[in-house]
Amino acid sequence: MTVSEMHVPARARRVPRPPRPPRRAPRLRRTPVPLTATEALVRAVVGMMAAVTLMFVLDVTVFSHLQHLVSQQRLSDDFRAQLEAGTAPVSEYTFDDDLLADGAPVGIIEIPRLGVHEVVVEGSSAAETAQGVAHQRDSILPGQAGVSFLLARSAAFGGPFSGIQSLSPGDAISVRTGQGLQEFEVVGVRYAGDPTLPNLRPGESRLVLMTSRGAPYVPTGVAYVDARLVGDAQARGARVTSTAALPPEQRPMATDTTTAWALVFALQFLIAAEIAAVWAFRRFGAQRTWIVFVPVLLLAGFLVAHQLTLLLPNLL
Repeated sequence: MTVSEMHVPARARRVPRPPRPPRRAPRLRRTPVPLTATEALVRAVVGMMAAVTLMFVLDVTVFSHLQHLVSQQRLSDDFRAQLEAGTAPVSEYTFDDDLLADGAPVGIIEIPRLGVHEVVVEGSSAAETAQGVAHQRDSILPGQAGVSFLLARSAAFGGPFSGIQSLSPGDAISVRTGQGLQEFEVVGVRYAGDPTLPNLRPGESRLVLMTSRGAPYVPTGVAYVDARLVGDAQARGARVTSTAALPPEQRPMATDTTTAWALVFALQFLIAAEIAAVWAFRRFGAQRTWIVFVPVLLLAGFLVAHQLTLLLPNLL
C-alpha cells in the first residue's frame, strides 16, 4: 500500500461495479386469433363427443344403479298396493281383463343367500330388465304348473342376478305373486350345451333364472339356474304370448332396436343445443354461455347416453 492510499478514507475507496447484463428485448404478446364459426363448432362437437362417451360409461356403471333403485321403490309400492287390494295379476291380463303392459309388476323374488329382494316385472326387453327382474311373457308365472323364466342383469342396473352362478343345490328361492308365496329349491346351475332337466311331471312347477356370464359388463353367454317348486303348483293363468310370437328383443341376451327413434330425437336435441351454444359463445361471450348452456348440454348428453345404454344386451 502506498503512502497516498494510506491517507484515503475507506469510504472513498470504492470497488468498481461489474457491468450490467444487456437488457432483453420485451416479448411481444400475441393477440389471440378469434375462432371462426366452423372451428368453434368443430371444437364443440369433439368436446361433446368426448363428454357423451364419458357420460355413457358413467351411465352404465353408476347412474344405471340409481335408476334401478328408484324403479324398484316405485314398483314395490305399486305391487304391494295391488296385493292389499287383491288385484295383483295371476295371468297375462290385469284384474280388469286388459293385457298386462310391459314393465307392470307381477311378483317379488327373494334369494336369502344372495340378499336379493327384487320386484318382478312383465316383459324382458332391455327397458324391463333395467327396472328389475323380468318375467318372460311366453312362460307362466312362478308357482304355476309349468316352467317360468325370469331374466335379470348381472352388472348394470343393480345387477340383481350377479351372484346366481354361486347358488348351490338346495338353496331357497321364494316368489310372492297374486297367488301367494311360492317356495323353490335350487336344483343346479348350467350353461349353454349342458344337459337340461328331465321333462316335467304332471302338475310340477319349475323356475329358471337367467343372466349373462363372463366378466362384468363383458358378457360371453347365458347362465341358467334351475329350481323346483316345493309343494303344490298353482293353477295356470291365461297366456296369449307363445314362444313363436315372443318378440326378438325379449329373448335372452337380445338387443332392443325398437327404441332407436328415441336415440334419434336425443341426438337432435344435443345437436340443436350445440349449435345454440356456439352462437351464444360468439354473441355473448364464454361466461354467459357456460352459465346457460352447461346444464342443457349435460341433460342432452345424459339422454343420448341413456338411450345408448338401452341398446346393450338385456342381460348385461
